[in-house]
Amino acid sequence: MALTALDPRTALVVIDLQAGIVAAPTAPHPGADVLARSAEIADAFRARDLPVVLVRVSFAPDFADVPPGRTEAAGGGARPDGWDVIVPELSGHDGDITVTKHNWGAFHGTDLDVQLRRRGVTQIVLTGIATSIGVESTARAAHEHGYHVSLVADAMTDLDGEAHRNSIERIFPRLGETGTTAELLELLAKTHG
Repeated sequence: MALTALDPRTALVVIDLQAGIVAAPTAPHPGADVLARSAEIADAFRARDLPVVLVRVSFAPDFADVPPGRTEAAGGGARPDGWDVIVPELSGHDGDITVTKHNWGAFHGTDLDVQLRRRGVTQIVLTGIATSIGVESTARAAHEHGYHVSLVADAMTDLDGEAHRNSIERIFPRLGETGTTAELLELLAKTHG
């Protein structure tokens, strides 16, 4: 695990750090720790005028926009009011890009790729919840879209510790480079002042 480079136009993409997801039990890192690290990284990106993308998952009240298909996992049903609101520690910054998705990944059915390309972005740094679902799906699509991908392992977590470990150890090495918040911030300071 090592982060070796950041392109001149690198964007931070934060996955699903919203009220109803940050509050869920997670492993191996508590949601509060992932939020604190993601907020620290976002502040560092903003200070260097690098794009910050806040991704949230949301569905219509009647769930008409839920992806079709048969699954064995539960996940439907009513959500409490405000469950899809981006947490205050990240929201409210002028210039941040907000993307609302209705799938696991942040690229399909959204304008994320257009928003990044308009800004000349060639690399994304990913944080968020859940590692094996939204983060991994977005990393796979980013790789397929031709972006360089960096994954901050201690700024993401999962609903299942084993699923997190599988993504970190088996999937992410095939998609990009993985490191820690401290490594990313050090590399950002070296390459972007």
